[in-house]
Amino acid sequence: MNWEKIRDWLIEHKQYVIIGVIFIFIVFWNKYENHESTVDDQLGIKPTHVQKNTSTKQKQQKNEGDKPQLVAKNSDITCDISGAIKHQGVYTLKNGARLQELITAAGGIVSNAQLKNVNRALILKDQDKIHIPYKGEKIKISEIIISANSSQGEAASTSATAVAATNSNQSATGKVNINTANEQDLQKLTGIGEKKAAQILAYRQKNGLFKRIEDLKQVSGIGDKTFAALKNQLEI
Repeated sequence: MNWEKIRDWLIEHKQYVIIGVIFIFIVFWNKYENHESTVDDQLGIKPTHVQKNTSTKQKQQKNEGDKPQLVAKNSDITCDISGAIKHQGVYTLKNGARLQELITAAGGIVSNAQLKNVNRALILKDQDKIHIPYKGEKIKISEIIISANSSQGEAASTSATAVAATNSNQSATGKVNINTANEQDLQKLTGIGEKKAAQILAYRQKNGLFKRIEDLKQVSGIGDKTFAALKNQLEI
């Protein structure tokens, strides 16, 4: 094949070559446009309709956002536990928890706990006050569980009595029973701060109930001077 003759011919007839290239381009472009339209029709794609649906969806989302959201019910309860357990205090558990779960959360019972009248299968309620008695501790069954829901009739009367017995741990004379007092009650005594109150509770949990008020001097940090200042505030 003589390429030189072909080149010369293309140069001589270049205007026809350019026209032919443009014609081929137009033909292929029309075929491409027709093919795109056919595909859109087959798929059912309608741009204006899509935009309308998008706008409607956004409007629906906006309307739904204006609706008040439902507040989830509280699934937790908070209870106070004191007495013959390792860590007295306030604990938060799942709604429907039983007393045994609260005792476990508090570190378990101490060796001298009295569980004879304690129903550990009891389902707790929010704000319940629980007192686990020590062996030899004189406490009524009604004073072990103080329900926050007791608000009328005999239940309210029983609850009020129990609160007086377990929350204040004070007799009619205003004295503090060192065998049943919690950390807050002990801090009401003259010369007893948070540290010494914790030491008293630790001694009581390890050695059991005090036999006499003078035994308080066996607690580390409580000497004759401190005991003399508070002995008139004590009872067992």
